[in-house]
Amino acid sequence: SPTEKLKNSKIIFVVGGPGSGKGTQCERIVQKYGYTHLSTGDLLRAEVNSGSERGKKLSAIMEKGKLVPLDTVLDMLRDAMVAKADVSKGFLIDGYPREVKQGEEFEKKITPPTLLLYVDAGKDTMVKRLLKRGETSGRVDDNEETIKKRLDTYYKATEPVITFYEKRGIVRKLNAEGSVDDVFVQVCTHLDALK
Repeated sequence: SPTEKLKNSKIIFVVGGPGSGKGTQCERIVQKYGYTHLSTGDLLRAEVNSGSERGKKLSAIMEKGKLVPLDTVLDMLRDAMVAKADVSKGFLIDGYPREVKQGEEFEKKITPPTLLLYVDAGKDTMVKRLLKRGETSGRVDDNEETIKKRLDTYYKATEPVITFYEKRGIVRKLNAEGSVDDVFVQVCTHLDALK
């Protein structure tokens, strides 16, 4: 089966709140380790922009403000991973799983993750960073009240996921309070240990 190819791949779930610096760390990992960075949000947007049948269906769902079905997200992740299986040194799965059930489905359909990198910045730090970003990004959701709501949602969703994988001993918690370089030093320690 196509997923057989992925059995020996390094698969790293990257979990971190808005403003944790997760995206920047993923870019660094891609540069240094040659991993493939897959963000479910990017995959969805790309599919919608491609004008495919699946894209049109997704577009209709998102326009109604509904969540895209779990199966669809998983199929897209799997397709993207299988497409790169021969050339990639590993996969960074960014912003997934958002809940335990998603993690379980991922394992059934694809393969168990190697590690979960938890990019953990404190609430105050994330609020500060997002407010700063809001000054230049013009993003409407970067105001303090909305930010606090987003963070609450994120924590509620993430805690059970972290607990679930901690039981397996694959969570590596990064202190994301420091500079990008400080955080990346921690990332390298964990990834170098995988070889």
